[in-house]
Amino acid sequence: MVKFHSIFPNGTDEKTNSVETIPRFFIALLAAAGISLIGCGGNGSTTGVGASIPAKILSWGPPAYFTDNTALNPATDLDVFELYVRTDGYFSSNDSAMAAVIAFDSNSGQVTTTFNLAGLRPFLSEGVTYFVSVRAVAKNGLKSDFSQAATFSF
Repeated sequence: MVKFHSIFPNGTDEKTNSVETIPRFFIALLAAAGISLIGCGGNGSTTGVGASIPAKILSWGPPAYFTDNTALNPATDLDVFELYVRTDGYFSSNDSAMAAVIAFDSNSGQVTTTFNLAGLRPFLSEGVTYFVSVRAVAKNGLKSDFSQAATFSF
């Protein structure tokens, strides 16, 4: 398991972020192509072509403060969490997000803090080590810094 602390410099670090394999998941994914996908599964995910892929869950703690140290309420202030994937760990503002998850699920009343990386499998190669980083995007469009990168592969 790969762990890293708070993904936002002025955020809370009550939780650690990690990539691990777990048997169940529920995700809301907005793919880079603008397609909305929702996945729910038991022992893995289905790519749509009949192949089952074990879940690889990325988890993080949402930020608690804006960079000016004013309090941030993730449920009302955040729009999405963007996920960036590269084959090296050097993320920049020129990179495009590979996926984005809605920051607050109004149906469950919960802030999103996980993402199943198996949903990106159709766009990635097997046997390659990838780096993933997360950015929070506020409703006004401002973006956080990139989180520390975690690694994963299929």
